[in-house]
Amino acid sequence: MGVGNCIPAERSGAWAARRENGGRGTGEDGEDVPERLDLKADCANCFGLCCVALPFAKSADFAVDKDAGEPCRNLLADFRCGIHANLREKGFQGCTVFDCFGAGQKVSQGTFGGRDWRRAPEVARQMFQVFPVMRQLHELLRYLDEALALPSAEPVRGEVRRALDDVVRLTGAGPAELLDLDVAAVRGRVNVLLLRASELVRSGVPGRPKSMRGADLIGAKLTGADLRGADLRGAYLIAADLRRADLRSADLIGADLRDADLRGADLTGAVFLTRAQLDSARGDSRTRVPAALGRPAHW
Repeated sequence: MGVGNCIPAERSGAWAARRENGGRGTGEDGEDVPERLDLKADCANCFGLCCVALPFAKSADFAVDKDAGEPCRNLLADFRCGIHANLREKGFQGCTVFDCFGAGQKVSQGTFGGRDWRRAPEVARQMFQVFPVMRQLHELLRYLDEALALPSAEPVRGEVRRALDDVVRLTGAGPAELLDLDVAAVRGRVNVLLLRASELVRSGVPGRPKSMRGADLIGAKLTGADLRGADLRGAYLIAADLRRADLRSADLIGADLRDADLRGADLTGAVFLTRAQLDSARGDSRTRVPAALGRPAHW
């Protein structure tokens, strides 16, 4: 088995070269552009790590409690999910909106060289501890890749490229080094660049974009709101009414969109929006989303 969709560190220079030579990405105008880094989960090359390493708390998102390191009761012997086609109906909505950004196959096939925790139980504990670390690194790669593609972020492109290469090198480290890594410090350094890229994008929006970073907007009535270029980083938009809202070029990194009503909303050009965020929200055929993300099947 190979490394799946993960990109080895030695290829990081090629990513930058491809961008520098005219490679296209997700622009602020929402044009249909391909992703350059394939940081999608490849479950066929993962040992069900999200179903084992992470804890569940019984709630609206999970039907049962599960401790970290305990295999989910629905995990099959071949590491597939036994109820994958019916997760929402069975009370496991949380599973449908989780995204490891390719960290699962990286840990399974790269960091641990294809040894699975069932046949090699001696690596199980360390593998389960490494997975959340790798997931954070891959999430940073996902955001850095987008920042590198934003035309308005040209002034910081060199710094973003260097940061991306640095994070790629970290993903190639061994288990012990990954567990010793100060992930918070890495996230802090990267966040400075992501914020600068975001500000460059949003500065091109007419008027004075709203700043609602980290705001408690749970259940807020924002129907038809003009949120173009808004700073909604880390905002709590759970069950918010965002029908027909204009979210073009808004920064949605870390925003909680669970059960947010996005019917008819316009999110084209929204920066640092992920498919997992869209999957957790409600939308319809009129909802406009960045072309690179696509429309969730359950909308």
